Amino acid sequence: MSDITINLDETITFLTGLLNTPSPTGYAVEAIDYVEAEFKKLKTAGLTLNRTKKGALLIQLKGAASSAPRGITAHVDTLGLMVKEIKGSGRLKATQLGGYAWNAVEYEGVTVRTADNKRIRGTMLLSNPSTHVNSKLNTTQREADNMEIRLDAMTRSAADTRELGIEVGDFIFLDPRVEVTDTGFIRSRHLDDKAGVAAIYGASVALKTAKLKPVQDTTIVIANYEEVGHGGSANWPDELDELLTIDMGAMGDGQNSDEFSVSICAKDSSGPYHYAFTARMRQLAAANNIPYKVDIYPYYGSDGSAYWRAGGAAKVALIGPGIDASHGYERTHKSSIEHTAHLIARYLVDEGT
Repeated sequence: MSDITINLDETITFLTGLLNTPSPTGYAVEAIDYVEAEFKKLKTAGLTLNRTKKGALLIQLKGAASSAPRGITAHVDTLGLMVKEIKGSGRLKATQLGGYAWNAVEYEGVTVRTADNKRIRGTMLLSNPSTHVNSKLNTTQREADNMEIRLDAMTRSAADTRELGIEVGDFIFLDPRVEVTDTGFIRSRHLDDKAGVAAIYGASVALKTAKLKPVQDTTIVIANYEEVGHGGSANWPDELDELLTIDMGAMGDGQNSDEFSVSICAKDSSGPYHYAFTARMRQLAAANNIPYKVDIYPYYGSDGSAYWRAGGAAKVALIGPGIDASHGYERTHKSSIEHTAHLIARYLVDEGT
């Protein structure tokens, strides 16, 4: 058995930096820059980095063979908002980027990015948000027409707000509020799927440290449009044999996934993943003493299913760290990221069947 050890401290440092880099779907360029810079620092032999036309990061690893090329994907884009309207009061109405409940972002701090890259702070609130003024505060539906952003600027009109440089279509970043606890938990928005990207990074560091190379040429796509359904659907070699998708394990009532193991998804709302490939991931985990849970995600789709819908012919499997409270203020544990990274590394050097 090859000696593969995940440098968890380095992996979590990478993750913390990535979580603190805004990347709402449609504006992931800063996070893509961050990931590219960190992979460049590895100076791994046979590694090349490029951008796709859509702005995703394409990482190519030279393997020992090229007879059955492999792919790995995770997405760096996250939930967020855009300015939909500048109200007469100077406050903003927003439109969602990605699918989540409005109450998941109520009272959250935000940053509005203007077209000329000014950053203006604010807070997402229910309209008329004071308990001492609004008797219907508790019963008002949390929906787009009832929510607004209060800017931390002297603005009392739409004209005042436009003077700040804010306009319809500007991106709005949700505060991630990253915290790594002394008990090993990581609390933050956007662990979906930055924890998956960190696991790929951790696996890459581990292979370099062990002086191992992938058994097959491997293409890694760090996608930037997964939250709207088409992130990892393109830019794969025509002869791709397998695509391992890394995305969050869905936790909740009736689920098998947890925050302390790697989740292996047998089926999500797009249907079952490739049976033999999924079984091989289970066997790899068991053979290497990697704690894992097999699960079914009821309201979920991945870039692996997007690849299949786009006509991709390769086998697809889906694994990832277990994430609690998805699309809200999320949480996972260091051990789940470590086990996910370990399984990715084992897959990269596994001869397969």
